[in-house]
Amino acid sequence: MIDKSLIGKEYPPFSIEVEKRWIRSFAEAIGDTNPIYFNEAVAQAAGYRSLPAPPSFPFAVAMEANQCFLILDELGIDKRRAMHAEQSFTYHADLCAGDVLTGRQKVVDVYDKKNGALEFIITDIRLDNQREEHICDLRITVVVRNS
Repeated sequence: MIDKSLIGKEYPPFSIEVEKRWIRSFAEAIGDTNPIYFNEAVAQAAGYRSLPAPPSFPFAVAMEANQCFLILDELGIDKRRAMHAEQSFTYHADLCAGDVLTGRQKVVDVYDKKNGALEFIITDIRLDNQREEHICDLRITVVVRNS
């Protein structure tokens, strides 16, 4: 069983730069052809500083910064027993190309279902940009299958 004393643990901050090519590649990968993700002039005409990130992009930031596997590695959990279960986003400002994001992950809950056959780890990641603007809160739920 995952120790509930993990709740409240905060991990060291991470920083990552959001590049235009990353936003374009992400939008292409999810099949979003909106020109604001590909053409800076169109994005700026729509009121953005640069290319805006699609709404689910912060999860890619968390993956790139290895935040999703950090806890599993620390706990020695075989990744083949774990699965991404859910994600949610609360936006406070636009996330755009050129932003340098600083994030901090915190474990907010650990619980089990089916008499411990399934364990859930819920984390929150706060993302701020280089201007110290609070950009987004990302909540991630990972489920671990026990034998």
